[in-house]
Amino acid sequence: MAEADNYTKDGTTMAEEDNYTKDGTINYQGNPANKKKTGTWTACPYILGNEFCERLAYYGMSSNLVLYFKHKLHQSSATASKNVLNWSGTCYITPFIGAFLADAYLGRYWTIASFSIIYVIGMTLLTVTASVPGLKPNCSPSGACDPTETQTAVCFLALYLVALGTGGIKPCVSSYGADQFDDTDEHEKTHKSSFFNWFYLSINVGALIAGSILVWIQENIGWGVGFGIPAAAMAIAVVSFFSGTRLYRNQKPGGSPLTRMSQVVVASLKKYRVQVPADKSLLYEIADGESGIQGSRKLDHTKDLSFFDKAAVEIQSDHIKDSPDPWKLCTVTQVEELKAIIRLLPVWATGIIFSAVYSQMGSLFVVQGESMDPHMGRHFEIPSASLSIFDTISVIFWVPIYDRIIVPVARKFTGHSNGITQLQRMGIGLFISIFAMLSAGILEVVRLGIVKRHNYYDHDRIPLSIFYQVPQYFIIGCAEVFTFIGQLEFFYEQAPDAMRSFCSALSLTTVALGNYLSSLLVTIVTDVSTRGGKLGWIPDNLNRGHLHYFFFLLAILSVLNLVAFLFVAKWYTYKRAVGTLR
Repeated sequence: MAEADNYTKDGTTMAEEDNYTKDGTINYQGNPANKKKTGTWTACPYILGNEFCERLAYYGMSSNLVLYFKHKLHQSSATASKNVLNWSGTCYITPFIGAFLADAYLGRYWTIASFSIIYVIGMTLLTVTASVPGLKPNCSPSGACDPTETQTAVCFLALYLVALGTGGIKPCVSSYGADQFDDTDEHEKTHKSSFFNWFYLSINVGALIAGSILVWIQENIGWGVGFGIPAAAMAIAVVSFFSGTRLYRNQKPGGSPLTRMSQVVVASLKKYRVQVPADKSLLYEIADGESGIQGSRKLDHTKDLSFFDKAAVEIQSDHIKDSPDPWKLCTVTQVEELKAIIRLLPVWATGIIFSAVYSQMGSLFVVQGESMDPHMGRHFEIPSASLSIFDTISVIFWVPIYDRIIVPVARKFTGHSNGITQLQRMGIGLFISIFAMLSAGILEVVRLGIVKRHNYYDHDRIPLSIFYQVPQYFIIGCAEVFTFIGQLEFFYEQAPDAMRSFCSALSLTTVALGNYLSSLLVTIVTDVSTRGGKLGWIPDNLNRGHLHYFFFLLAILSVLNLVAFLFVAKWYTYKRAVGTLR
């Protein structure tokens, strides 16, 4: 009998069982993933390489897109800007398509693989439209271009293929990298937090190269080469991803999460008069050791949002048929999936203000820089938009410091495996972002002081170096390392096992909504501040405006947002996964 105890139900020994992951992951052949042969840092370089090349391709193509529209497609500044914004917005909506397919049917591996191919096709077609006669816009020797409707249409077809392609990669790749670390293994789980840091670093290194070298190539060598290099980078990304196939751990898709959440809502409404028993162990859950959702561990019952518990209350009519109707009776795990998503929403909402602050680097920071001295030496002028490179440098600087210094030191004081919790990390980032807006506002006060003292009101630029903007960019980069990476990790950890791609897509929408919020604030501020014939806070001539008021407004909103976040974080209920999967 003693020998029999050394064997599991499927006939493997306990020692052999320890060699396999217990979070439900499988290898490329569909068998349980062996810890020694798959996953962890052995598999991650291929995923990080894919992300680096994909981001290099994306930013290399998108950073200068507005100028391509203006100079080659002969669009006005307003039309070009609108088209870039529409395309960028689409790139943050399509992740819901990729996330749904990954969680419900394809799994993350095949979603990334198939959408990467669509991405390469789009990038290749874009390169062709910028270099092949007939598809390339017709331009005169003076540089004036007159593209045909077909040429413009093919260009936009290529761009929206890219938007569709990125929609399958963005919500899946960070989650897929995190899947390589077993949630049930404390040692591997510690490394998972480190993965998110290096993942975000790879994004920024790609962006740094794209925003400097590739932008220069596009403007000085040609758009065909300038788009061709990102297309080649994306092809390398695909090769990098497929190269690691044998090493990856894969989560099984769990079926449509939207259907499961809808079933909980419908079942709760149908039973709105039913009393939830005081003993929560009486709520419906399948007796098996695993949940009824493929690739998902069981979730323990939580006390909040108790209305939805009604969906798991068993009544006599639920057992008329052999198996319960899922639109009338749901498992506790299914109910807890919906609760987990609802609990994430307030945390998600606090990320929108932070993203509005982040969006200033591409808008009002650039406008502020335009009115300052851009000279670096006697002959070289740095474009104000290029100062965002200091944000990227800041991220590259802070990620290793956070991962190698801050986390180990914090771990000694807190005893937490990650040094600090993800919510604490996000809160620190929100706090730091306030100082970015204060820095920008104070710089504008100093700039306007110089204007007033020397009567520079009608000067396009004043003798104040643009490099005084570096601190505000650097502070935002530091805040990113805490908030954006913390958010990535938090949404992965708190998402139900079978909904992680969906939650990653949800977290990405804060960037788009932050842009929309910033645009709305500018519209409201302009409308209110220009009443009575006044020039307003943000006139065309900033020397006669009050741009600092807008930055201080964002600082105040950031303070209020931080207070709201602290309340949300204090009352947040963490999900509790139960048991293991095999």
